[in-house]
Amino acid sequence: MLSADERIQTSSFGTGAFPFSIPIHFGQPSDSNDMKTYSPADLRNFAVVGHASSGKTMLSEAMLRCGGVIQRMGRIADGTTVSDYHVSEKARQISVSASLLHTEWMGKKFNMIDTPGYLDFISEGLGALRVGDFALVVIHGQHGLGVGTDRVWDYATGYGLPKMIVVNALDKENVDFDAVVKAAQEHFGRHVFPLNVPINAGPGFNGVLDVLRNEIVTYAADASGKYTEEPATGEWEAKVKELHGQLIEHIAESDDDLMNKFFEQGNLSEEEFRAGIHAAVQKELFIPLFCASAENNIGVARLMDFIAKYGSSPVDRKKVKATDANGNEIEVALESNETVAYVFKTMSEAHFGELSFFRVYSGSVTAGSDLYNSNRKANERIGQIYLLNGQTREAVNTLGAGDIGATVKLKVTHTGDTLCNPKRPVSLPRVTYPKPNIHAALVSKVKGEEDKVASGLAALHGEDPTFLYVVDSELHQTIISAQGELHLEVVADRLRRRHNVHVELAEPRVKYRETVKGKGDSKYRHKKQTGGAGQFAEVWMRIEPLPRDSGVEFTNSLVGQNVDRVYVPSVEKGVQQACTEGILAGCKVTDVRIDFYDGKMHPVDSKDIAFQIAGYFAFKEAFTTAKPVLLEPIETVEIHIPEDCMGKVMGDLSSRRGKILGMETNGAFQVIKASVPTKELYHYSSTLRSLTGGRGVHTEEFSHYEEMPREATEKVIAEAKKRKEMAEAH
Repeated sequence: MLSADERIQTSSFGTGAFPFSIPIHFGQPSDSNDMKTYSPADLRNFAVVGHASSGKTMLSEAMLRCGGVIQRMGRIADGTTVSDYHVSEKARQISVSASLLHTEWMGKKFNMIDTPGYLDFISEGLGALRVGDFALVVIHGQHGLGVGTDRVWDYATGYGLPKMIVVNALDKENVDFDAVVKAAQEHFGRHVFPLNVPINAGPGFNGVLDVLRNEIVTYAADASGKYTEEPATGEWEAKVKELHGQLIEHIAESDDDLMNKFFEQGNLSEEEFRAGIHAAVQKELFIPLFCASAENNIGVARLMDFIAKYGSSPVDRKKVKATDANGNEIEVALESNETVAYVFKTMSEAHFGELSFFRVYSGSVTAGSDLYNSNRKANERIGQIYLLNGQTREAVNTLGAGDIGATVKLKVTHTGDTLCNPKRPVSLPRVTYPKPNIHAALVSKVKGEEDKVASGLAALHGEDPTFLYVVDSELHQTIISAQGELHLEVVADRLRRRHNVHVELAEPRVKYRETVKGKGDSKYRHKKQTGGAGQFAEVWMRIEPLPRDSGVEFTNSLVGQNVDRVYVPSVEKGVQQACTEGILAGCKVTDVRIDFYDGKMHPVDSKDIAFQIAGYFAFKEAFTTAKPVLLEPIETVEIHIPEDCMGKVMGDLSSRRGKILGMETNGAFQVIKASVPTKELYHYSSTLRSLTGGRGVHTEEFSHYEEMPREATEKVIAEAKKRKEMAEAH
């Protein structure tokens, strides 16, 4: 094992036509973590992102072990990792919330945000990418690229973030590192380049060929992350020379001046080469790829070396766009003394209350200071400021430009808000979140908890903007909407646990519609005599179908004096009530034209209420004679799946009365577009996850209404009748 002083070594790049030597300083895992104040150039803010179960949490855990924050790595199965500390995470053994972590490596402070892989919790990843300076994308070495890999890559690109890739879990059976690298290059471009290669991938993996140092690095078996080094020989020497040549080409292609210096001088200094790599990473002309086994802490230390030396810092994004109080676009500069901070996540924590995670884009944030929330137009007093490692808090007095931390008990601030100097208010752009497309009904099991449920839902939405809720007057249900079924379950769990309410999730009722396929006619007389003033009205009515999505059209073609025109609004009111209540199954009526063409009245007993009642029942009679049918909502579904799952997914869609609209290839994935009845999509994301081994995702969007098959119609009518009888019985 080399000493700390021996970490300063010479890396030989003597390959082919490009001979040069560069001294490179590297670090070893530490047993202490003494934090200090850092300049923006010494900060490394990054989001750890990737498909579900790719190993992001364990990679973050290994970095904390290398940095000396923890002395022993936790395990997901035991619920002992620093990141996954919430009750729901331990129960499900998956990440559901982004965790802010920090450590020091080679004099640089790493602010790592470990994000969930399931797209149900994509809001957590989007918030992390919003405040990161680069994305660390984790790919499982056994499973390869997932749909989630694509999704987070695209989001990172949307934010203009450079990327680094880690191929993880190379200690598993049947891993093929070369195949994963090839797939990544085909999918993300030829600029993806491996900076190290596994020596013995599979069970027992502990050796890495390091391209930057022309060495074989062997890692300790105790998950400490410590390693020994020896020069590459034999076939590995030939391999590293080949990769050296390709690396030089990548860096030289990214900068003409660097190439000229190289040819003029015959070699490059460490700083010149470092600047070249750094610039190429920023331009995404070089996307470094690393190999690792996070569970065993293999390959992680060298990844951290690269991040410390070449990773993006706040200085690389020293100006960000914002808007001033007048709505004009301006720039916020890192070196400005004016405080500007962005809140990218809020959450309620036991013993701490509401915790607000923020990044400082300029100036500094000090405990006890007053800042202005430009989105809510209100002042906020900043309480205690913390640096976080999961649920571990380290209190600090001030957080400087570029740094990330958290504070507690802000009164009006929510996710996406900007805090700034009250004399110079500015607003940073908010994250745009995807629309929720999975829905469930929230059923209270105990009466009298309605207010607690309502306040709880409001609080949860304040934390998580991708979760929505509405009290639906048509369905008579509280409908909650989320990014996936796991998301729905986590929201319900939090509601029960934090707000002490008794609720369950149920299948939401479907907003069916009723209409007619033919013409109908009725002549309805309402007559009531109860000893005093009576009621009399006679309404003659015709109805006919309208094109889809036309709504309800009420007309009158009265002639003569049989009915006074003053009663036309009364008849229309009765018809509208019948259309709202429904005739077949208690669903709204649509796409019908109603013509009130004649009737009779009584000089004494005719009145508004009489014509309302007559209009109501006349419409019902006409409707039942006009070939009534039920319409069901149809969703357009887009499904992203691996090619080997096509048969199972297509068969399942067929069983759900789905109609295939089209198919296309997107890299290693197939994209299916289909139209599927809303009724058939309840729990679909769970089914899709099961069919694809967790590798498939889908989105839903309402498309149109369509006539239901007779068998399905009869079932819905029977259910509505049963529901009505139960309601009347109570």
